[in-house]
Amino acid sequence: MSQFENVTVVKKANVYFDGKVTSRTVLFADGTKKTLGIMMPGEYEFGTDVKEVMEILGGDLKVLLPGDSEWITINGTGEFTVPAGQRFKLEVQTVTDYCCSYIAE
Repeated sequence: MSQFENVTVVKKANVYFDGKVTSRTVLFADGTKKTLGIMMPGEYEFGTDVKEVMEILGGDLKVLLPGDSEWITINGTGEFTVPAGQRFKLEVQTVTDYCCSYIAE
């Protein structure tokens, strides 16, 4: 889907790594939550509270998922899932546009 209808957007930004990763929270009427953000080139490590589905809308990066020894390369668009309570690493080569969906199970 290229746009969201009938949502609430939280004005305050989520800012990580000295502003190199930022996002805005989008809340849906059914209680689900997504964030829309931008990552600048760099190396990052994130942790999850709930299962997350990361949709890369544009950019070049590598992802190291928990328990994996090989990096996944995404050039342009792609998607990956991180289980709840895990950490994952990113090596972002170009400015990257993303949408993260939080999946309560």
